[in-house]
Amino acid sequence: MRVLTEAVVRASFVNCSKGEAGRLALPRGMAELPWGELDFLGWRDPGAPDRGYLVAEHGGRPVGVVLRRVQRVGAGVRRGAMCSICLTVHAASGVALLTARKAGRGSGEEYASAGEYFCGDLACSLYVRGLRRASAGGGRMRESLGVEEKAARVRANLAAFLERVLRP
Repeated sequence: MRVLTEAVVRASFVNCSKGEAGRLALPRGMAELPWGELDFLGWRDPGAPDRGYLVAEHGGRPVGVVLRRVQRVGAGVRRGAMCSICLTVHAASGVALLTARKAGRGSGEEYASAGEYFCGDLACSLYVRGLRRASAGGGRMRESLGVEEKAARVRANLAAFLERVLRP
């Protein structure tokens, strides 16, 4: 992923107002991030644990979306779960169902959203490259794919999610 500035990140958001984008908490140390190892920039808001953000190249431009964690109600005990983006298996608390309001919603679409299971820390790029390990009880499945092929799958899975967010 190419290096993004604060201004580019804030201008990339498609499912919130400019005011909301201007107030959101950006990741600390953006200049020191391992940009060459990232397929997308993803982070959780330390002041609002139910909120996350991601910015990815899509259609030749950076596209950012605000994400909300879906709270599980009445669910049984889960031992583990798999991220739908990078296919990393985590302990139950390491995967979150995150939803994004659809971009450009019109009248009657107040609740239109798209959801996907993500690594809870939004560090899919680091997991597929072996730069971060899932907590105890999790891990990566054995695959014959190389790192670049796994990274390409992450980008394809994320692109499909972004298409659902951008689709009217």
